[in-house]
Amino acid sequence: MVRAVKYSVTVAASIGILVLICLLLRVVRRNTKRRLEQIPPGPIGLPILGCLPFLSQYPELNLQRWAKTFGPLYSMWIGNQLFVVISDPQIVKDLVITNGAIFSSRKDIYVKSQIIFRGRGITTTPYGDTWRKHRRLASQFLGNRVVSGYLSRLEYEVQDMLRGLLTDGQAGLVPVSPQAYLSRLALNNIMTIVFGTRTESMDDPFIHHWLTLSREFMNCTGPVSNWVDFVPFLRNFPAFTMIERSRRLHQHFVDTCGGLVRDVKRQIDAGDNVPDCMAKFLLDVKDKERLDDLDIILLCCGFLVGGVESTAAIKQWFAAHISVLPEVQAQAQMELDRVVGRDRLPQAEDAKDLPYVRAIVKEIERVHNPFWLGTPHVSTEDFSYRGYKIPKDTAVILNTYTMHHDSQRYPNPEKFDPDRYIDDERSSAESAKLADPYQRDHWTFGAGRRICPAIALAEHEIFLAVAGLLWAFDMRQLSDAPIDLKEYDGLSGRSPVPFCIRLVPRHEHVAAVVGASCHTATCRNG
Repeated sequence: MVRAVKYSVTVAASIGILVLICLLLRVVRRNTKRRLEQIPPGPIGLPILGCLPFLSQYPELNLQRWAKTFGPLYSMWIGNQLFVVISDPQIVKDLVITNGAIFSSRKDIYVKSQIIFRGRGITTTPYGDTWRKHRRLASQFLGNRVVSGYLSRLEYEVQDMLRGLLTDGQAGLVPVSPQAYLSRLALNNIMTIVFGTRTESMDDPFIHHWLTLSREFMNCTGPVSNWVDFVPFLRNFPAFTMIERSRRLHQHFVDTCGGLVRDVKRQIDAGDNVPDCMAKFLLDVKDKERLDDLDIILLCCGFLVGGVESTAAIKQWFAAHISVLPEVQAQAQMELDRVVGRDRLPQAEDAKDLPYVRAIVKEIERVHNPFWLGTPHVSTEDFSYRGYKIPKDTAVILNTYTMHHDSQRYPNPEKFDPDRYIDDERSSAESAKLADPYQRDHWTFGAGRRICPAIALAEHEIFLAVAGLLWAFDMRQLSDAPIDLKEYDGLSGRSPVPFCIRLVPRHEHVAAVVGASCHTATCRNG
């Protein structure tokens, strides 16, 4: 018996050693391939998993550390996928913009593309006829001329948000968490465009329902947030947690957005006057464009997710930062009083005369891009660049954290300093088209053919919210609950951890302008 046990232990140990040798050989083979094919250098990583375990939390920090070690163009393996990481604006332009025909596709990511969006999400679809058709249809609602027609709606939603904050915060007497209000603002804006409807109050249960689904999507689909995308054998276990979560999320999306699409269709069939919206348009062109029901549902769903998470997070980071920077807040308010006055809210057309407010927005987007890694691009053919080979099907990450924290361009990059942008008169959409990539304001909205299609809409929405909050309130951090600007909530879309502030109306006109029913004495508090 003892001899048999010893024999079993010896066999098990031998098998373990053989497995370890095989894994080590795989690492050696990968790095030999790097040298032989002249793939950009980079970190070695672990057997099978590659660099994935080093990117589970604050992945942008390790990407920056590796950029300092290996340079602005390096490679890494995540599971079975080769990634190339770009940390320099000129390289982004050379590859993603100038050679956009090669670097504009997406990896057909298992969780995000195959399970949740079933090959239909605009941000996730590989470059090709399906993506071009869906992008073309979506552009009907996102071009500059179309967006100008939304401005009055955006301005109304800001007024509604300010009224809610003033009332619920009892004119600064009660601390308020602004995050839900800012998320509802983003949700209402995109719901109006996509479905021609909106939530009427913060008590609407749809707000919590959708924000929960949206955050679950972000936590399931970050570019390096789960292992099943890059370790294929895990897909053999259908009960694997991430697979189950993703399947449930797909069904929730179909049920939720499908219900909204059906509501629009019922109104059309009943002969009601349905507001122009994306769902109505897609239903009208369904047969002509050969769309099925799932196409329409998931196209609308994708816009609802993207339109909420990105802009809401930027506005939330603004509220968090500005509440601990009274001197920045005061300078912006002086500008607003001079240009706008105290008898009306800021409007979109005021932006050209409010350079400091615009600079605050750009600095927020530099310091706290909600999506530091974005959605990786994928090369569709072999490409040679600066003596290196980038093989076909390589995923390409734009390392925006490192580009946004370049100390040569942004001295003391950790500091929040709007003066960096005080002379920048361009919109971010205009800045993205500059010939010199080093003059671009930031990379929050992506680059090349996959740049955010809603960039113009997002800019107006964020500006109006920031200007409105600065016009209406002194935003004050609570002395016993300091705001944490380092931690964040979410694995992909990053928003601040929950915080509360006091929103004290700046003058006696605030309540009347925002339409709040508020006693004058209370509204003068502070």
